[in-house]
Amino acid sequence: MIPWTVLDIAKIPDGGGELRLKQRGQEFSIMLGANELMNSRLSGSEKALATLSCEKIRDRAEPHVLIGGLGMGFTLRAALGELGAEARVTVAELVPAVVAWARGPMADVFKGCLDDPRVAIHDGDVAALIRGSKASFDAILLDVDNGPDGITHEANDGLYDFRGLSAARDALRPGGVLAVWSSGPDQGFTRRLRDSGFAAEAVGVRATGKRGARHTIWIAVKTGGRS
Repeated sequence: MIPWTVLDIAKIPDGGGELRLKQRGQEFSIMLGANELMNSRLSGSEKALATLSCEKIRDRAEPHVLIGGLGMGFTLRAALGELGAEARVTVAELVPAVVAWARGPMADVFKGCLDDPRVAIHDGDVAALIRGSKASFDAILLDVDNGPDGITHEANDGLYDFRGLSAARDALRPGGVLAVWSSGPDQGFTRRLRDSGFAAEAVGVRATGKRGARHTIWIAVKTGGRS
């Protein structure tokens, strides 16, 4: 078997540890300690994060979508495939090296999607961007951790508590969608979404094919007339 090679190591801001980019043949992996955050062979649920969300906003004119976490670009590419030419997609990425990896060793994985004129990269914390936005987005797609707790960046915990969900709701336009990727279910988070003013459902999706690991995506639609 071909051994893994570490291509680069990047520090997560504010003492969040180190990300390691590894390659084995044509396969890439991004690791945080012993946790594999993403793998280039496993893209099904990341794509579903985009397709399930974009389905909810398909009839909107000039939609603006915020993606938290660039990862390996699977969510971004899927969103671009679902959205029309008038759409805008902002990708918030906390670790600058991840963007460099996308344009460098993983360029074949990204297939030029960062050069799409609809795409803008925000270098910084998606939580801070959400808090500073008001009725700005038609959809917010979060794939910044392995679930609704902040393992890669402690501040990410604030995305998933009541205060963070309230900020996300305020950042969405009426009827907008908050979508959250997770490696597994969390009934408490489903209740928290509903208690925060969202019509929420947890959808089970496969990591890849019909036999891959089952992941969870929450699709939460902003309810009420509050802007």
